[in-house]
Amino acid sequence: MSRTDLVGDAFTVIRNGVKVKKESVLIPYSKLLLNICELLKKEGYIENFKEVEVGTYKQIKVYLKYEEKKSALNQIKRVSKPGRRIYLKRKEIKPVLSGYGLAIVSTSLGVLTGKEAREKGVGGEIIGVVW
Repeated sequence: MSRTDLVGDAFTVIRNGVKVKKESVLIPYSKLLLNICELLKKEGYIENFKEVEVGTYKQIKVYLKYEEKKSALNQIKRVSKPGRRIYLKRKEIKPVLSGYGLAIVSTSLGVLTGKEAREKGVGGEIIGVVW
């Protein structure tokens, strides 16, 4: 089976892992997903991540974060999809849940949060939102 949306698949694996309270999950490997994991770790939504070899290919092992049996990550959604890409200018990027959430934006400066993109004055593709 070929995968057309690695980011969407990864978000689904993470979302399902949180629902069943798994300690860690394996997601497909890509440079974009590594950057997204770095961002999620920096913002405190996941505990850690690392690259692992599974057979002949690489995957990313994501360690989910829980505080007193409650997940730090409530929801993670894909916004821009392969069939419909969503691009926004700097002024069009709005805070997620009045600032409690996080927008993941792919810009010319790399993968940034919505807040960082507004501060640096760049727009880009809205990959997803997290809260």
